[in-house]
Amino acid sequence: MPDLAILHQMIKDGAKVPLLEKHGKKSVVLSEPQHPDSSVTIAGMPDNTIVIKADAFKSPDTVFAGLQGECKRADFVIVADTGKKKSIVCIEMKAKKASEKEIIQQLSGAECFIVYCREIGKSFWKQQDFLADYSFRFISIGHTSIPKRRTRIDRSADVHDRPDRMLKISSPHRLQFNQLAGAS
Repeated sequence: MPDLAILHQMIKDGAKVPLLEKHGKKSVVLSEPQHPDSSVTIAGMPDNTIVIKADAFKSPDTVFAGLQGECKRADFVIVADTGKKKSIVCIEMKAKKASEKEIIQQLSGAECFIVYCREIGKSFWKQQDFLADYSFRFISIGHTSIPKRRTRIDRSADVHDRPDRMLKISSPHRLQFNQLAGAS
């Protein structure tokens, strides 16, 4: 069974964000429930995609102390297979400015969530290579509640493949999936 079919079975519908289709092209609108005017549209979504509200996963603070931020999670995780590239994109959205340390903790928590899903797929679906050949990308999207203006992307020389090397996007207007997954 393909990885995304397993993931669709594993994740409850209430924790998924539906893809929208317009003129034969798919997009997704990511919104923060605590900030109704804070949203971003990502266009060019691959057909074989699942978007997960990672913060719908109950906080593990009943077990962990949270002293190092281990109870935090980013807002969304996009798992996509374009046929050429398999990507897991962890996204933290902020309506206003936030500390980089906190964003790194949230992105790290989303990565841990996916690693947990990977282990569930191995143990309960008996798929030893479940999500094994996917590359991680980490995105921080800031200033999502201000009036839209030209999107600013802070590109560093490093690929955004670790939470501490996240791609920073400010004042997003409309994003393309390939920008986030590192395909462009």
